[in-house]
Amino acid sequence: MYADRYARRTKFDPGSMGLALALNGTIVIGLIAFAAPHFVPSIDKPLVLVPIALKPLPPEIKPPPPPKTHDPELPSPTRIDTVPPTVPAPPQGPIFTPDPQPPISDSGTFGGGTFEPVKPMPVVIGPIRDARYAAGFQPEYPASERRAGHHGRVVVRVLVGVDGRVKRVEKVSAASDAFFEVTERRALDKWRFKPGTRDGVPIEAWQTVSLSFVLNDE
Repeated sequence: MYADRYARRTKFDPGSMGLALALNGTIVIGLIAFAAPHFVPSIDKPLVLVPIALKPLPPEIKPPPPPKTHDPELPSPTRIDTVPPTVPAPPQGPIFTPDPQPPISDSGTFGGGTFEPVKPMPVVIGPIRDARYAAGFQPEYPASERRAGHHGRVVVRVLVGVDGRVKRVEKVSAASDAFFEVTERRALDKWRFKPGTRDGVPIEAWQTVSLSFVLNDE
């Protein structure tokens, strides 16, 4: 029973087989037709070249020249003439002539008046040491400075009277008070000067004197 059922299903159908072959052949022919190259039929006739007249090129058109620009005219240089300034002439008027100066007389009169003549500068001469008293100018050496072995220098200003004597002594500089004290005493007691003069007249005047104290080697 079962064998008969399967035997029926596998029975050969010639009509179906032919239809399948027809369909497959159609498909194969179509594929070959699409895949086959296209051939162009050859032409055995010679090629004939026909000359074609070319149209002439239009003439070259040059661009028009740019319009000329007119430069602004520069003003011509102006000539400047220098004219000297005009100086007005002084007003004319009467001309005055000064009177001549009257001569100066020896009596000091001038134009009817008198004047004091210019006096010359006075001639002043300071006091000068009197050489007759030169030996008494050096004071005695102070005993304290001698024992100490000190040297010294003294500078003083003295006021010399009209009689040539020293009236006053002022210290300018001194190595010690001892040196100044002996100098002051000697100046007031022993110093003599020729007095100073003004136009030859004796006057009191100041004079500067310097002294040195030096120990003699014994």
